Amino acid sequence: MAYIGKTPVLGNFVKLDAISVVNGQAAYTMQNGGVNFTSYDNVNQFLVSLNGILQSPTDSFTVSGSTLTFASNLSTGDVIDFVMVLGNTLDVGTPSDNTVSLAKLTATGTKDATTFLRGDNTFAEAGGGKINQIVQVVTNTSHYISTTTSYTDINGMTLNITPSATSSKILVMVCLHGDGDGADRGYQLKIIRDTTDIFTDGSKKSVYGNQRIAGRNATMYLDSPNTTSQITYKCAAQTDNGGYYFQNFSSYSMITLMEVLA
Repeated sequence: MAYIGKTPVLGNFVKLDAISVVNGQAAYTMQNGGVNFTSYDNVNQFLVSLNGILQSPTDSFTVSGSTLTFASNLSTGDVIDFVMVLGNTLDVGTPSDNTVSLAKLTATGTKDATTFLRGDNTFAEAGGGKINQIVQVVTNTSHYISTTTSYTDINGMTLNITPSATSSKILVMVCLHGDGDGADRGYQLKIIRDTTDIFTDGSKKSVYGNQRIAGRNATMYLDSPNTTSQITYKCAAQTDNGGYYFQNFSSYSMITLMEVLA
């Protein structure tokens, strides 16, 4: 193809590091910036000057890996003036900034505004921490507990969820409204997944001395159920000092489940 003006120069042309001659030695290591040089296709890309005379590739020298070998041993007083390497015809060297488009990348996967390039040279959607689904139940069904030795399921505080992946986590958020029916009354909360106790919270008091104060207590727990089957979360409680009311005076309690993708 003809060009108007100067013909574009293609290739990555490199002048290798200076090489000191060793008496009686024919083979020398080629380096570029102190790093062994092997970025070439064949010996005909090399311009080697010895004692001011260009050497003939193959006849006067050969290359293999990062080793340049002359046809005969060099002697004290010989000088390797330079070693130039002409770039491959289609070797563009280092691209200029902002010149490589997505279409030029060899990475697999979908290349668009919703993906990113991973270290394994694939495009993937951002993951981790994304909320996939939220379910919630709110109840005002009054419930009274009086035992201090065993846990009782709290009315209305049961909720199902089906994770979409075994790697998902479930954020369990519980907000209970209650009050005791005597001095220094409180309760202990337990969160249960199916039949497994996954979290027990210590005493939460809403009555101090003889002052009866109704209020809400919030608890959160991040669970790793490792399943894609439907699971059931529920709340159970026991008192720490006599009777205790939940959802009294038409108040509300709630449990919220959030699936967090890995």
